[in-house]
Amino acid sequence: MLEKLHQHIVSELNQSSRTDTIFVITAVVFNLVVLAVTSGIASTAVDPTEPFDAANDILIAVFIVVSIIVNAISITALYFGRNTRNTLLSGLVAMYNDNNVAKYYSPTLLKNYGKRYMLFIGIIVCLALLGIAVPLIIRFI
Repeated sequence: MLEKLHQHIVSELNQSSRTDTIFVITAVVFNLVVLAVTSGIASTAVDPTEPFDAANDILIAVFIVVSIIVNAISITALYFGRNTRNTLLSGLVAMYNDNNVAKYYSPTLLKNYGKRYMLFIGIIVCLALLGIAVPLIIRFI
């Protein structure tokens, strides 16, 4: 029974990792696409040969709002993923303690996973800010 529980926890950890990876990749790709699209729109909006079109500014605003929403969802998902991973790993550590094999699993791994999540979130935030700031700079400065 203990082995089945161990397999189940490891399976849940793998599923959590895959889900976190999907959220990170989605956020990174989305931010890069938003950066490219809104930069293009902003460049068109400041082109002196083109007549003023309020639709460009509205599109930039819509992309900014959606970017904030998508990134907030991704970051929230990573926080939940981190909490899920910590809960599962704590269960594994308790199981290892009960079976006198905890010495083979370093507690520093738990801290390292937390740091890794913060780095992922940092990347997402930086790209989100870049995707918002660059088009605004192109458009208004």
